[in-house]
Amino acid sequence: MSEIQLTSDLIQWKDGAADWEEAIRESAAPLLQQGNIAESYIDAMVENIRTLGPYILIAPNVALPHARPEMGVSEAGIALTVFNEDVAFPAGHDNKTQTARIFICLAAVDSDSHLSLLQGISQWIDNSELLNRLLEASSKDEVEDLINQYS
Repeated sequence: MSEIQLTSDLIQWKDGAADWEEAIRESAAPLLQQGNIAESYIDAMVENIRTLGPYILIAPNVALPHARPEMGVSEAGIALTVFNEDVAFPAGHDNKTQTARIFICLAAVDSDSHLSLLQGISQWIDNSELLNRLLEASSKDEVEDLINQYS
């Protein structure tokens, strides 16, 4: 997909999350653990949703949590979390509550370097078979196998 690799330690399968904020924090945890981001980056992602609404919902069932690089990115990275249960987000401008289960947490070091990564993410999102199979997955191993198969 790009020079940034989605390795096993950056892939998660979770049963559920108490709310959207916990889901954001859970999806960013691997990047925090590897030192790609600081806690301030996660806080910025949460605050952005509180302020701007659920702008990270980029396709049905897909969320792309991210914030500005200067909010705490030290190294570019991506993490994938698939939740078994829907995560509901606050209503946006359309006043509809939306949900997601696939979270692709993005950490970019600047506004341009992640463009090839976004192209790869776009290919995943355009692949309805992959998305459906990710939604049907019941373990981290299944998610990892699917990503390897479709990458």
